[in-house]
Amino acid sequence: MPFINVKMTPGPTAEQKADFIKRVTALAAEVLGKNPATTHVVIEEIAPDSWGIAGETVAARKKRGA
Repeated sequence: MPFINVKMTPGPTAEQKADFIKRVTALAAEVLGKNPATTHVVIEEIAPDSWGIAGETVAARKKRGA
């Protein structure tokens, strides 16, 4: 029973997230041979000011266009 946890900043629509979950589940089945019926995919949305890359928040990086 795979448990796939994806962390991202907010932005994708509910439809995009549903499609992403469907495709990640299919990929786990195709590549790893996992049963889609027992594959769990969780998307955690993290605020851009609570996520950092290279010592800088994602919010700051987006603000300067990085």
